[in-house]
Amino acid sequence: MPVQETLAQLVAIDSVSSHSNAAIADYLSQRCEAMKFSVRRFSYVDEHGMEKINLIALAGCEFGEQTEVALALVGHTDTVPFDPAWADATTLKEREGKLFGRGACDTKGFIAAALSAMERYSLDHLRRPLALIFTCDEEIGLRGAKYLAQLKPLRVKYCIVGEPTSLRPIRAGKGYSLADVIVRGHEAHSAYPALGTSAIFRAARLITRIESIAKEITSEQHPDFDPPFTTLNVGLVKGGTAKNVIAGECRLTLEWRPIPGQDPAHVLRLLEAAVAEETRLDPEFECEIDASRSDSGFETVFGSSLVSFLENATGYAAETVSFGTEAAQMMLLGSEAVVLGPGDIRVAHRTGEFVPKNELERCTEIISQAINEFCC
Repeated sequence: MPVQETLAQLVAIDSVSSHSNAAIADYLSQRCEAMKFSVRRFSYVDEHGMEKINLIALAGCEFGEQTEVALALVGHTDTVPFDPAWADATTLKEREGKLFGRGACDTKGFIAAALSAMERYSLDHLRRPLALIFTCDEEIGLRGAKYLAQLKPLRVKYCIVGEPTSLRPIRAGKGYSLADVIVRGHEAHSAYPALGTSAIFRAARLITRIESIAKEITSEQHPDFDPPFTTLNVGLVKGGTAKNVIAGECRLTLEWRPIPGQDPAHVLRLLEAAVAEETRLDPEFECEIDASRSDSGFETVFGSSLVSFLENATGYAAETVSFGTEAAQMMLLGSEAVVLGPGDIRVAHRTGEFVPKNELERCTEIISQAINEFCC
């Protein structure tokens, strides 16, 4: 099947993370089984009672206690939501060499390229095992990949993780961590501030300390990144109930993106130390921290056979990115990982997301070459 037709069928399946991904898992199962892959589902039920499915398709080996593959191609099946006003979000449209649709580049384009590349081969000709790994819930915290990393259903030597990189091989990426912070005070009439304690004033002092942490942590650097250090951001602040009420509560959201090799909990410990110092100065200081994500970065060395191969195949030197991917979880399965795919991350997640048609076709060729190199 032509890669564009495969992409159109994938885009037509609404696989927003808030829904079950069973429909797209069924489609991928049928495609893989038609190519004589051995397919297995690794499912869980999310907090909303939705079944979420990770799918692994194997060629050249069977599932067992020590399943090992030479190459894995990984793509996440879920997408971010789309504006209801985008009438064609699930209908692939071509305009001026661009293919528009939700998930077209993030990452259904890569999945379509992987399926189309595999259809060129007779699995009997594979000398080393190959896996297609289709994950769920990537967009809401890499949950599917983390589930697989915990289960360890197979060992992987080399892994290409599909993300929109404009076909540039990415050998390293920062992690992603997130914490919600609740600072509490005591409400009172604003005309009598001595009767209350402002949670907003307390939060402001803590935010000042977070700004100091952000400056302090720049001393630990990784020269291959821009910026070369772990970044911090207080992206949301919400406090108070009315203009004439001393605020009883203030909430803020802190995210940080740790460089590879740095413990993602390092910033959390610095935050906890800042809270402890505020408590020392103000024994009634009350603060709650809910650290919901702590994802490490990843790095595959320049000398890796996979890095060198993809540099030669694409014509681009390997780079790094500051956004999170599933590569770190794949490395927990034993693999060296590189992130690569058609499309540009800057157009993902927005209304009018697209993948260049020529990049989609080129990605199919690159994946075909990778299968030849590592499995044939």
